[in-house]
Amino acid sequence: MSRFVRASKYRHVFGQPAKKEHGIDNLKVTSSAWDTNVISASGKYISVNWNASGGGAFAILPAPSPFSGAPGIPYKLPDVVPLARSHTAPVLDTDWSPHSDTIVASGGEDGNVLIWQVDPAVFEGWSADGWVPVDFSPVLRIGASQRKVGQVLWHPAAQHVLASAVGDHTVKLWDLGAPESPRAVLAGHADTIQSLAFNPTGQLLATTCRDRKLRVFDPRTGGEPVRVGEGHGGIKGARVVWMGDRDRIATTGFSRMSDRQVGVWETGALKNLKTLMLDQSAGVVMPFWSDNNILFLAGKGDGNIRYYEYESDNLYGLDEHKSSDPQRGICFIPRRAVNPSECEIARAYKLTTNAIEPIAFIVPRKSDSFQSDIFPPAPSIEPSLTSGEFFSGKEVSLKFVSLETGAVSTSAPSSATVPTRSATAPEPQPAQAPSLSPVVAPPITKVASEPPLPISTSASAPPSAYAPTPVSPADVQIPPSRSASTYVPDDGKASAAVALQEENNHLAAELREAQAKIRHLELQVESLKANARKAAKALLDN
Repeated sequence: MSRFVRASKYRHVFGQPAKKEHGIDNLKVTSSAWDTNVISASGKYISVNWNASGGGAFAILPAPSPFSGAPGIPYKLPDVVPLARSHTAPVLDTDWSPHSDTIVASGGEDGNVLIWQVDPAVFEGWSADGWVPVDFSPVLRIGASQRKVGQVLWHPAAQHVLASAVGDHTVKLWDLGAPESPRAVLAGHADTIQSLAFNPTGQLLATTCRDRKLRVFDPRTGGEPVRVGEGHGGIKGARVVWMGDRDRIATTGFSRMSDRQVGVWETGALKNLKTLMLDQSAGVVMPFWSDNNILFLAGKGDGNIRYYEYESDNLYGLDEHKSSDPQRGICFIPRRAVNPSECEIARAYKLTTNAIEPIAFIVPRKSDSFQSDIFPPAPSIEPSLTSGEFFSGKEVSLKFVSLETGAVSTSAPSSATVPTRSATAPEPQPAQAPSLSPVVAPPITKVASEPPLPISTSASAPPSAYAPTPVSPADVQIPPSRSASTYVPDDGKASAAVALQEENNHLAAELREAQAKIRHLELQVESLKANARKAAKALLDN
């Protein structure tokens, strides 16, 4: 048989959906047509773009397990749940920090990027009588653009670094220690940015665009891309994902005849190495890479998840998880959070119209011992360097964690992933003094009536995980060196700037008060609906 069947330890991988009671039901998923995954996950929590009135919101929920359900919440959610709702327009994308399971970023149509921290106490008492939901409050607010923020993406190795794709066709990189202005702006896109992806060290960033171009940037220098190539021929949604630590990227998109495709490209000249035709469905294909050398492909609007093994610039089909329930979105958890005792090499959360279904991808093995051949070390939750070190050009040594022992080790960066700077490219300036100190929480204007939660890791997180200094009321003021008078001539405009700032603060307070009233009315409406259902049931029973 070995002459005819390609040897692979992943040939028999299968997707095992969780029992219904181990999922989450009664969700109110956003009706926005913006093309993102709609759902995102860390090792402990899930965020889902929510269908909410009075501005934009998303839900934060404990992540269920295919084997034990969702800790802390009932299978069927109550009609009113805690929401993260400080955007003034629909939330378009969320992303969880790779360095903390409790930190999530969101971007919306209001042009803002917000950072949130999850307080586990919010989920206590969900099933108790008289339980009242408490909404989340952002710990940091960044005015990223006058237009929408379509995607947000955390840096995979550097602490406090976040990328956002905005409506003026640029990608902005933010240092959360100094968010007054972006540290780098990646330009050159001629149309809407459809997706973006860092390589594992974060030294390169790839994007797909509605102009059918594939671009690779050096995110530290900013400016124009270092590589530009032709992508898929169709104008419909294209996605990109980096294929581990090699100089290869995978893309999904459409041909000119609207066939769904998946392609493999080398990053040196963005040459296409392999293109496979999938089918002729209309939904965007969402790609996800696993360090097991497996590429997962999930199509929006259908219930199937294909997965391929990558070897020698070829994609070999392994199998396909099929379902009759179409998916609105899908996400995968960090590989460090899978369950090795069940031979679970990957876990997806499938979002339907009103429910979340966990799907475990399992390699069947008879032995109960740890299977080291299918569980290579996973990226650690500990950051490899600070934001200042990253923007100053320091080389990256990635940190990995053993899924058997939990031990953390480092690996030298691959030479294939280090970008080559052109002679004319400006060198990045160091963000801090040579003796770098930890970055503290940024001095950014907060909501006075909503005291922020301090960004800190849970007790189970490593000490070096993403944990800026807790924010106190004194920290949220503009420091003297960056006061309004610093930016205007001494000709009477300083007082005008101060008056304008006070007016803005007053309007922001009125807006928050209006949102609170809307939320209160929503609670009353849901309570009336619940009472009406109980009354109708009582009448039917009689």
